[in-house]
Amino acid sequence: MSSKKILVINGPNLNLLGERETGIYGNTTLNNINSKMLEIAKERGHELEIFQSNHEGEIVDTIQNKRKWADVIIINPAAFTHTSVAIRDALLSVNIPVIEIHLSNIFKREKFRHKSFISDIAAGVISGFGENSYYLALDAADNI
Repeated sequence: MSSKKILVINGPNLNLLGERETGIYGNTTLNNINSKMLEIAKERGHELEIFQSNHEGEIVDTIQNKRKWADVIIINPAAFTHTSVAIRDALLSVNIPVIEIHLSNIFKREKFRHKSFISDIAAGVISGFGENSYYLALDAADNI
């Protein structure tokens, strides 16, 4: 396994993990997930940068700005999964493998959440394993 530079992007409202809709998203905070991801990445010799924004344009800017740095992008687009052509286009424009993740199983939720603008351009999708979706994505990044 060679070391990789992994960009982790978290979309809107994920900054409130542990507080919002805990029945769906659990009690773990994004800070706790980030800390564990950094620990796992360090053990594996990877560099990890983590970014969260509630603003679509900031996510697009981050994808573009890190295009020469990142080897893999792990993204939880959150609500932008179902609405953002801009994020999809940014991911397509940088030609970096993408792993799409979700805490909840989006296919067990409201019908509008079943459509993702990212899934068909992603190397893979991990959905429904709570915080473990993030750690599984790190496992997947090892093999891309």
